[in-house]
Amino acid sequence: MKKTFYKKGIIVTYALIFGAIFLLMLSGILGFILLQLRQSIQKVAWTESLEIAEAGLNFYHWCLNHELADDCQGEKDYFDPQGNLIGRFSLQADPTTSCGQLTSSLVTVEGWTLKYPNIKRTINAFYGRPSIAQYSYILNDNVWIGDDHEIKGVYHSNGGIRIDGENQSLVASAKPDWICTSSFGCSSCPISAGCQIQGSDCLCPGVFTTTDNSSPDLFVFPYPAFDFAGITIDLSIMKAAAQSGGIYLRPSAEINPQGRGYRLKLRDDGQVEVWIITRLSSTYSYSLEEDWHYDYFVISNQYLYQTLPVPSNCSLIFVEDNLWLEGVVKGKTTIASANLINPNLDTDVILASNLDYSLRDGSDGLTLIGERNVLIGPQSPNQMELRGVFLAQKGRFSRNHYPNNIKDKLEIIGSIVSNGRVGTQWISGSQIVSGYLKRETSIDFNLLYLPPPLTPTTSSQYEAIDWQER
Repeated sequence: MKKTFYKKGIIVTYALIFGAIFLLMLSGILGFILLQLRQSIQKVAWTESLEIAEAGLNFYHWCLNHELADDCQGEKDYFDPQGNLIGRFSLQADPTTSCGQLTSSLVTVEGWTLKYPNIKRTINAFYGRPSIAQYSYILNDNVWIGDDHEIKGVYHSNGGIRIDGENQSLVASAKPDWICTSSFGCSSCPISAGCQIQGSDCLCPGVFTTTDNSSPDLFVFPYPAFDFAGITIDLSIMKAAAQSGGIYLRPSAEINPQGRGYRLKLRDDGQVEVWIITRLSSTYSYSLEEDWHYDYFVISNQYLYQTLPVPSNCSLIFVEDNLWLEGVVKGKTTIASANLINPNLDTDVILASNLDYSLRDGSDGLTLIGERNVLIGPQSPNQMELRGVFLAQKGRFSRNHYPNNIKDKLEIIGSIVSNGRVGTQWISGSQIVSGYLKRETSIDFNLLYLPPPLTPTTSSQYEAIDWQER
């Protein structure tokens, strides 16, 4: 009997031992499962926190494009599609304004769920509107791009385009076809370029070339036309902004009866020298708009009127007169020339010398607006460099034909916006008789979303330019 009880005690002991081991293993497995479940739930919360932060960005984007950005900051509730409150986000914006207008905004959004408020995700995003600096050229007329011209940037015209130069980006015309005349080198209709003789006209594709320099794969036509009036600035708004916070220069004849306009010399210390011109010399010249005539672009007498600091909070200069501009730009500055006092007078901007930046890291920039023309003068440098966005609202960006006035190279780093036909080289037959022998234009990406104040934009909508999790 004792032996039998001994065996039963061993079985019970084994049962207790293995039961304890099983319970330990089971609790370990359950603990592991619960840990994995908790981590999975936290991962879901981690993902949801990012989604909530992204929802905050979308909310701020909507506010920007509805001019409600000032009312959209702080903490906001976040609801799921069924209407249940599941989280919150905190939104803080750092807007950039110039001359009283919003130009861009840096926003920080932090999102979290109600179940796990300590698990937060933070996103930084930069919002801006694309400016006209995204194009190398925007034209409202037909154009002939010479075989010496190298273009690095999108070229758009509402008219027809003959491009014999080199293009590294799209060349787009709003025309399916156009009549190419002798002033565009079509005295003999270039049939091999896809043109056709129709009666006495030479009908050519919207964009065509007669050389091997260009890239026809990048030709696009017909392309939606640019609303040229929509991308030009309301000069009265610019004038009012200059009068309230920038620099405003009234007609020079009101200061000196012999005043013929202003010469502005920008300095790399942020100052601008204001010279009043009292005498101009004539130069015999030709343009398609005026035929042979005398223009008065050469300064023969002037005096220093003022030296002024360009205001940092509104770097805007409005000149109610003709303007001669040169120098080195410090910061991002917009300069406009227009006569809004006399509706029968339109002003011109004359470029007689180089325009450069004090720094080329994106901190400097120039937008220059001429009510009518922006013209390169007869005494321009042999090697000329222009940096900035140049806009001729009613007229053209060009250089008139000055007989036997031939220069070596014109380099433009920026953008040209011209209502009329551009031209900085003149050809008679196959011979260059005036202007620049070599021309190169490349866009300045630094001015695309961070341009000088009141630079026209190509869209009224703000876009997310940069997005990153912090």
